[in-house]
Amino acid sequence: MLRVGLIQLRTPADQSAALTQAEPLVREAAAKGAQLIATPEGTNILQRDKTRLFAAMAPQDQDVAVTGLRRLADELGVWLLIGSALVRRDDGKCANRAILVRPDGQVAATYDKLHMFDVDLPTGERHRESNSYEPGDRAVVAEAAGAMLGLTICYDLRFPALYRALALAGAQVLTIPAAFTRPTGAAHWEVLMRARAIETGSFVIAPAQGGTHEDGRATWGHSMVVAPWGEVIALADHDEPCALIADLDLAEVAKARAAIPALANARPFSGPMVVREPVASAAE
Repeated sequence: MLRVGLIQLRTPADQSAALTQAEPLVREAAAKGAQLIATPEGTNILQRDKTRLFAAMAPQDQDVAVTGLRRLADELGVWLLIGSALVRRDDGKCANRAILVRPDGQVAATYDKLHMFDVDLPTGERHRESNSYEPGDRAVVAEAAGAMLGLTICYDLRFPALYRALALAGAQVLTIPAAFTRPTGAAHWEVLMRARAIETGSFVIAPAQGGTHEDGRATWGHSMVVAPWGEVIALADHDEPCALIADLDLAEVAKARAAIPALANARPFSGPMVVREPVASAAE
């Protein structure tokens, strides 16, 4: 049995303020017995003004929020998944990076977001994440608190092949920290989370950003935990900052995969072959 804590945030546009907001909620989750605590995408800073964002962004080891959370994990003796931090890479480019921290404060694993959120929403909102960040090029499964975690971030949620690959590599818990927009959150958040859990027979933990932020963006909130059979076992039914606690019975993963062995039953195939109707001639 693994007790997890999901931290729902409304991250401001400054790393020091972000740490100030996150720290008491992480402490609350630890006090409630969470062995693994996960924060959302953009835990360290959310800033829509690109000039200000790039000026504020720091390397992972120099970021005030990241280093502060690492010290906190060490102090509390918990595993801490910084769902993502927006950081500067060694080559000067920027990354949207998940950082898994051990109970001694050391970094166990990192994952750079694979899929960039480049969309034009029906509401008129336009997002071009690829203008700010360099995408990652590898999937990551890491062991933490006795569980195998498949690390992903937000928009990755819409690419089921990634989650199948993580499950086949041994992931029992799929982590999907996010900063979903309100329109897409209202329409797709829960159904996609449940789909990823059902397809892979895995737990899904999804800590989220929520509310109207300092930089003017609005995020959906509604952090949730989904069991391998697809039921929602914990939910923050709002967009306010909070700590959400859930107990994961990891034996349920094997039970779900045995009951519906979709991972084992998949077969290779050729194609698809595309067959079209013949075009009528002018004479006909």
